Amino acid sequence: MMGERQVDQAKLFYEFSLERHVPQDHLLRAVDRFVDLEGVRAHLAPFYSPIGRPSIDPELMIRMLLVGYCLGIRSERRLCEEVHLNLAYRWFCRLGLDGDVPDHSTFSKNRHGRFRQAGVFREVFEGIVRRCMAAGLVEGRRLTVDGTMVYANASPHHRVTREQLAEVAQVSRTVPEYLADLERQNPVAEPLPEPPPASGIMSATDPDATWAVKWGRAGFAYYDNYLIDNHSCVIVGVQATAARMSQETVAAQDMLTRFTEWQGRAPESVAADTTYGNGEFLQWLADRSITPYMRTRDSIHRKNSPFFGPERFTYQPESNSYRCPARAATELLWPQPCGAALCLNRDSQTLRTFAIKAQCTSGAFRFLAIHMDELSGNAHASWPTRQRFSLAQRQRKKVEPCSGKLKNQIGLRRLRLRRLRFVRGQFFLAAAAQNIKRLVRLLSRPTTPVLPATT
Repeated sequence: MMGERQVDQAKLFYEFSLERHVPQDHLLRAVDRFVDLEGVRAHLAPFYSPIGRPSIDPELMIRMLLVGYCLGIRSERRLCEEVHLNLAYRWFCRLGLDGDVPDHSTFSKNRHGRFRQAGVFREVFEGIVRRCMAAGLVEGRRLTVDGTMVYANASPHHRVTREQLAEVAQVSRTVPEYLADLERQNPVAEPLPEPPPASGIMSATDPDATWAVKWGRAGFAYYDNYLIDNHSCVIVGVQATAARMSQETVAAQDMLTRFTEWQGRAPESVAADTTYGNGEFLQWLADRSITPYMRTRDSIHRKNSPFFGPERFTYQPESNSYRCPARAATELLWPQPCGAALCLNRDSQTLRTFAIKAQCTSGAFRFLAIHMDELSGNAHASWPTRQRFSLAQRQRKKVEPCSGKLKNQIGLRRLRLRRLRFVRGQFFLAAAAQNIKRLVRLLSRPTTPVLPATT
């Protein structure tokens, strides 16, 4: 029998519960069990006035942003529309059926104001990391550091030089004053990126972005640096820097220092790629008794080089010089500005008579560029032959899925916000969302009951 036509009839009373209409296996139900934002409210309390009209609940805005980053909703306009329509989103944000969704402009105003001043996005990320540590997921003994390039919200066709930047920005000050003002408006706890050269390329819309090239594609970009725990793949450190390789080791030092303060002890080892294998960073790790599992920068070039590398030269501390395999004395110079040593043969004519000259160089003399801390680098040059090195390099690949999820699931192949201070917030929230999903996956696994043995 055909059912009756459904007619919308107004009722005087309705009974509706969001709790019943959100599936028990919904992602946000699992996320809600591990998210506690009471600390965020206490952290932001000094930045609100004790008088005046009540503001929008900051916990509501943080919960909405976490929904966006966990489910890949990048646009805040679209996020507000989705929270308005989706019952599960309303339940997670504690809005109920009749709660008003804040306007998208509210996020921008708070991001430029109290959120940036209080560093609330870092606080959210660190709160999730502390939750992972309290749950026993983070061992903190073996770590991996790596950086991935994320393109900035700046067109590669709108690039100018430093001299043209003042005219493009339509300012009446000199270029050094304008750039100094940009740094004052961009206060950071992390190291500031090194300034570009005078003839370097800059973006007219995002002066903090750096012109970089990767995989044949050039554009303005930033580096998102991750420090992960090898045991659980939990991200324990995040750093946003300019897209320069020299900034990766600076970011790694800052993340390791901060994690050591949390944990109360330094990690046992750190794995990384060849980018981090310079003498300065290796010496920094050696001073803290941290074992580095990374190839030195010169070792990657020696694979395809017909000449022997710097490890064949013997350092003589009493004369501050090197001795080559042919027993020829060399002079060691230490230029202070660049912090590098130039090892040069004293007599180029002598080099031509060496029997191993063909294995040394194809020119009239042999040139070595050695950092002042490269002695520690040479000491670690034999580490790739060790058995643990291969295991550490395999575990180092665990950081690659984190970078892949950042771009494919969260959608941060290209940033939405501009300026380094706002890019940091995006990276912190993205890492917090990744850690929340990891926490849910590891702590919500169903336990298999152990059946008694049958006789």
